[in-house]
Amino acid sequence: MFKATKDLILPTTVTGSLPRPVWFTQNLNGRALSHAMTDITFREQYTDAVAVAVSDQERAGLDILVDGDSRFDMDVAGRSWFAYVGERTEGMEPGEAKSQPLASNRDKVPGDILFEVMETRLPHNVTAKVGRGPLEYARLWKIAQRCTCRPVKLGGISAQIVEGLMANQHYEDRRDLVMDLSDVMNAEYHELADAGCPIIQVEEPCIHETVGIVEDQVMSPDFYVEAFNREVKGLRDKTEVWCHTCWGSPAAQRVEHEHHSYAQSLPYFNKLDVDVLTFETADDGGQDLEIIGKGVSKDKKICIGVVSHRQLAVERPEQVADMIRRALKWIEPERLILSTDCGFGRQGMSRMHAFYKMVSIVRGTNIVRKELGLPEAPIPAADPKLALMVS
Repeated sequence: MFKATKDLILPTTVTGSLPRPVWFTQNLNGRALSHAMTDITFREQYTDAVAVAVSDQERAGLDILVDGDSRFDMDVAGRSWFAYVGERTEGMEPGEAKSQPLASNRDKVPGDILFEVMETRLPHNVTAKVGRGPLEYARLWKIAQRCTCRPVKLGGISAQIVEGLMANQHYEDRRDLVMDLSDVMNAEYHELADAGCPIIQVEEPCIHETVGIVEDQVMSPDFYVEAFNREVKGLRDKTEVWCHTCWGSPAAQRVEHEHHSYAQSLPYFNKLDVDVLTFETADDGGQDLEIIGKGVSKDKKICIGVVSHRQLAVERPEQVADMIRRALKWIEPERLILSTDCGFGRQGMSRMHAFYKMVSIVRGTNIVRKELGLPEAPIPAADPKLALMVS
């Protein structure tokens, strides 16, 4: 159900994570948010960090906002993206450091940054049937939504990616674990939708990272589609559902060193029970725009990255506008959403870099809006009357 984007043409947003303020030094450390919020230091730092993230996005002129994934601990390369779920799901126990298999065809050997990232992952052990724990997504969303009148979307890791990052010591069939995790996440998302969240974003199904890339004797693309749809079952009756996809973001790195296309995975994405599909397109210069525009079914909107989360150089508004014009050759304006390739957090870049990339998204979109005769979004950060050094 198109709820937040129903009447918006060329709306702007970001994927999810934003860099932490340097003064936000507290971590959840495995606690439920509701418990941590009784700690005055954590409570002030967390709520202030969310408020700052929301304020930065409003100053940049974005239409759809996020909470900056502020719940995640300050750790190496965004480990909390998956550890947050592992720490708060019944049937899982903390993991331990283990030897890593060497892979000559990947950037995960000693001397590569991703090898060090993998040393910190410590995947949780699945020791019993999984069940709901205190993820408290609704509480997280409420803290952010009460900071603004603009719609706030909340995103979270998909069940199938969680399974791939955990050490299974209980289930004989991995598919049973994926399905049980999908049921856990579905219940959590329904509570979030019932609380009023206008957009729920489920991040990174295994589809595009396996089709034509990985031979898996147990899983299949059709199974991943089935599991994803189980995870979001019934949500579109209540809220707008997005599926985010990219090619990796730990420490701003690609998970695979080789470039891959979305071409082979698009038929499976079309089977997902979602309203919006998001794609990484800025980092590769938009080479898949035609494939995406032609391949995604008309009942879905398309969100493309117009700035990269891997490059520190801030894209010029003219570059953003050019990417949007190219996308409009294949995607109708009422179906197109502009965003980042992925999140700016996870040990990626500074707040200043992230902020001005957000500003460039809106400035570039405004160029195209003006060309199409559409209203331009106000950008407080780019208003000359508010600049401190202009007379």
